[in-house]
Amino acid sequence: MDSVLRRMGEVGLVPVIRLESERTAVDLGRTLIRGGIPVAEVTFRSAAAPSAIRAMAAEVPDLLVGAGTVLTVAQAEQALAAGARFIVSPCYPEPVVDFCLGQGIPVLPAVNHPDGVARGLAQGLEALKFFPAGASGGLGMLDALAGPFGAMRFVPTGGINAANLGEYARRPQVLAVGGSWMVPPALVDAGDWPAVERLCRDAVQALHGFSFAHLGINAGDEETCRSVAGALTGLFGLPAREGNSSIFAGDRIEVTRRPGPGERGHIAIRCNQVERAVAHFAAAGVTARRDTARSAKGRCTSIYLDLEIGGFALHLLQA
Repeated sequence: MDSVLRRMGEVGLVPVIRLESERTAVDLGRTLIRGGIPVAEVTFRSAAAPSAIRAMAAEVPDLLVGAGTVLTVAQAEQALAAGARFIVSPCYPEPVVDFCLGQGIPVLPAVNHPDGVARGLAQGLEALKFFPAGASGGLGMLDALAGPFGAMRFVPTGGINAANLGEYARRPQVLAVGGSWMVPPALVDAGDWPAVERLCRDAVQALHGFSFAHLGINAGDEETCRSVAGALTGLFGLPAREGNSSIFAGDRIEVTRRPGPGERGHIAIRCNQVERAVAHFAAAGVTARRDTARSAKGRCTSIYLDLEIGGFALHLLQA
């Protein structure tokens, strides 16, 4: 996959931004970085779009900035000249797609039916915008498109907010999710950057959907494992569930038969997409232990982070 699209997928969110003036562009770009969303789609619904893109590209180099609502080749040319690194359209303008492919620039034309996806595949595209997502059947339509078009990735946009973001983010066919709820124009125009940063951070948490799965206790051997699990099940009336490598006392406590990662055990955390969470933590300086990764159907479903807290390793699990 193209490096720009790969980076977009690692971040998982694409703020859709309309700027009436370039004066707020740099401050907004820096706020997105602080809020954990180093991506910006600046729409061509405003005459300030080219200058805003130019300012962001020049002054916020860590920001992946692109152009949205691109309808014509002339607009695409303006966007690329300003420093845009990807192009997004609310429809499927073939001249724009052809131009971007010729320039080697990622382009995300919008589709909401099988014929559009087939057109994208025929042109060699790896990802498409799914728009308007909510009005086009939402998750049901997205799931339906994923069946016959399993190789295609989508950026659903329209009708998505913090409340339903997690459901979209969990889908393997979703490259990233687009929206404007984390960059409301009123806050941007007012320069209320702390409020925008809070919305961005909230969106990042909703994207990943981190939640406690279970606590793992390293027993170290069969006898100790049975003793610890038996004490927990006996004291609290928790049902015992035996596996090949551990015994669960209820759903939230795992007692391992053999020593595993972590001096004392592990804390398992569910998330919407493991690989995206790995990229999220890598940006914070916490790497993953690739030797512990497990996959199913070509998708990473669990992995340990190279970090212990209180003697417990951190284990990410696919929700």
